[in-house]
This record gives sequence, C-alpha cells and structure tokens, in this order.
Amino acid sequence: MIQCKRVYDAASENDGYRILVDRLWPRGVKKEDLAFDEWCKALTPSSELRKAFHGEVIDFRAFREAYQQELTQQMDEGKRVAALAKNQTVTLLYGAKNTQQNHALVLADWLRQLAER
Repeated sequence: MIQCKRVYDAASENDGYRILVDRLWPRGVKKEDLAFDEWCKALTPSSELRKAFHGEVIDFRAFREAYQQELTQQMDEGKRVAALAKNQTVTLLYGAKNTQQNHALVLADWLRQLAER
C-alpha cells in the first residue's frame, strides 16, 4: 500500500516505511524531529518544474504530465520503492499545503502502477 501524508502531521505506526519526497527540506521541521526512513530526492520534481507549478506558470494538469515524463527517467528508483510497497505500507511525506494537488499524489499513482506490473 502507498499513501501520502504531510510532514507536519503526526507519525503513526500505520505509516510503515516513511519516505520524504520533497527536494527541499520542509520549513519549520528539524531533521531530528521528523520520523522518516529515507529522503528520496531522485523521485522529486525537478527544480524548474517545481518552480513553474508553485509560481502558477503551469496548472496542475500540465504539472502532472511533465512530472510523469520526468519520472520515466527514474524507473529503477521507482521500481525499488514500488517493491517496498508490495511487502509493507509506504508513506510518502510531503510539505505542500495543498493536499488535493501536489507532487506526492502524482508520485503515489505512478508507484502504484509500477507495483501492479
């Protein structure tokens, strides 16, 4: 199972393996205070894409398409994380305020597709 959770939400034992999937460290969070198992920068959107989305140069649909294209270049890393999710819950941690439109949701969908293969 793959789920998403904001880094500002409390950790729970149901989170399983917790992966931070932000390129930048989340504001206001000390590294020693965040319960996480790894920080996977390889599966984060490029700086250019992240800036375009957050700067509202592109909408979420365009962001999703561009990010999915970027993810195809990280297939090995994606397969590794998808394999983890076959044996345990994997929680993708992100800092974005918007819980309905963010990169972690796109990544989770992509990883679920990989896990089904």
